[in-house]
Amino acid sequence: KAASVWVFFPVTGNTFSKIMMAEESHRQDSAYLLIFIMLLTLTILTIWLFKHRRFRFLHETGLAMIYGLLVGVILRFGIHVPQSTSDVVLECAVNASPATLLVNVSGRFYEYTLKGEVSRGKDHQVQDDEMLRKVTFDPEVFFNILLPPIIFHAGYSLKRRHFFRNIGSILTYAFMGTVISSNLLVVVGQLGGDFFFTDCLFFGAIVSATDPVTVLAIFNELKVDVDLYALLFGESVLNDAVAIVLSSSIVAYQPTGDNSHSFEAMAVLKSFGIFLGVFSGSFALGMATGVMTALISFYFTKLRDFPLLETGLFFLMSWSTFLLAEACGMTGVVAVLFCGMTQAHYTYNNLSRDSQDRTKQLFELLNFLAENFIFSYMGLTLFSFQSHVFNPMFIIGAFLAVFLGRAANIYPLSFLLNLGRRNKIGMNFQHVMMFAGLRGAMTFALSIRDTATYARQMMFSTTLLIVFFTVWICGGGTTPMLSFMSIPVGVDSDQEHSDSCSFLFRTSDWFFQNVTEPLFITASGLLLSVFTSFAHIMFFFPSFFLTKYLKLSQIE
Repeated sequence: KAASVWVFFPVTGNTFSKIMMAEESHRQDSAYLLIFIMLLTLTILTIWLFKHRRFRFLHETGLAMIYGLLVGVILRFGIHVPQSTSDVVLECAVNASPATLLVNVSGRFYEYTLKGEVSRGKDHQVQDDEMLRKVTFDPEVFFNILLPPIIFHAGYSLKRRHFFRNIGSILTYAFMGTVISSNLLVVVGQLGGDFFFTDCLFFGAIVSATDPVTVLAIFNELKVDVDLYALLFGESVLNDAVAIVLSSSIVAYQPTGDNSHSFEAMAVLKSFGIFLGVFSGSFALGMATGVMTALISFYFTKLRDFPLLETGLFFLMSWSTFLLAEACGMTGVVAVLFCGMTQAHYTYNNLSRDSQDRTKQLFELLNFLAENFIFSYMGLTLFSFQSHVFNPMFIIGAFLAVFLGRAANIYPLSFLLNLGRRNKIGMNFQHVMMFAGLRGAMTFALSIRDTATYARQMMFSTTLLIVFFTVWICGGGTTPMLSFMSIPVGVDSDQEHSDSCSFLFRTSDWFFQNVTEPLFITASGLLLSVFTSFAHIMFFFPSFFLTKYLKLSQIE
């Protein structure tokens, strides 16, 4: 099939009309962007009202989705753009629709790109479809602009003591739990009809990404037990990273032979190797960038005297971590996550007081705006996306598999973890973790990134419904669930659970405070600091994780 076609026919144009069309297009684009700004503004005002009235049955993300749905209904059914296209249809004998069309207009060549097929008898809907396309963003916008501040803020705001106190359980839920739930979701793909084996694996990977932002916000407001908060927060943070690397590995799955979608053991092992390589490479890149930012800001430039420049460098170095990882063929989500964790521990202590406050507030603001924008866009997409495929059998099977997969993740793994934990994970904690397995921004971003095939379109449509249900029902029922399960609230986050702290945790905490921080933060020797950081990364973390898995009973 030809990639492009040359069509020659004389057309007389009017310069003034072209200018007017450009101005009209500019005004329309501004109006569409204004819609999203007004959505965020309305969401913020309603959030204030909810907080003022102490209304916790609907979180800000669910509210943003409702507003997006209302705007989507208005754009889809309430607004019709006047027809401005010519009634003259010029035909050209071409066997296939070209991706690029070059048109000779009075000796000047103009390039046109394919937007989609116009159904017969629906020529009057061309302008309406164009309007809906303009409010539909390029999926890369989510990955390169909206996701980095959300993921970085998760790592940058991480409470290290609570996280590492439960690191063994968090890693188990994030890695083993994601694999278990994704494998259960593979079976659902058979209900879709036109699904290949790789499509089933891909759907299982993207829907396994949990994003309990609604639940965590309520936890933080009510000051829920710190261990429960750490388990849920840590699992969701690492779970997103595992899900995106797992989905990338599935895309790279290529068996030998004619059927590229069949199961093959060697191809599975190769994909597993890609998973380990990409994850570890992204992990190393993120930590290296965080350490480099600390060195540049403290030793090389002394930017502490210029807080504005210091904050700007911090922001650019953090964001460039994501783009650098993507450009190198790795995963930016993993890189920017561990970059945020490294920045919080090292770079933050090197910043001036003004820059410390600015960076915290800046990324908290970006995280808030990006999350609410994505959830508003989810509601809008239900009506603006023009290739939805809703299969009732597939939708019902996906919902069942999501909840069964979550149950197979939480309950068996919690039983195994309690065999070695001093501070047991109670059944009430397990029920809340099961209930809090919401799907959100990461699942949506992964599903909308590829909607070229019938199977991927069905995945995207089903994913939207899953996100809506979990955010509205599970997120809205969090407060009653906490009361029903007798979960402690009003807990001081700085309290210590000395009986649950393992020897490894106490050793690592002593190492951080008495060895790494004095050398890295206050030492004047650059080479000594670099050596300390390198030794910390290369020797401490591997031994930490190995000991975690080899001697679980001594860890927790």
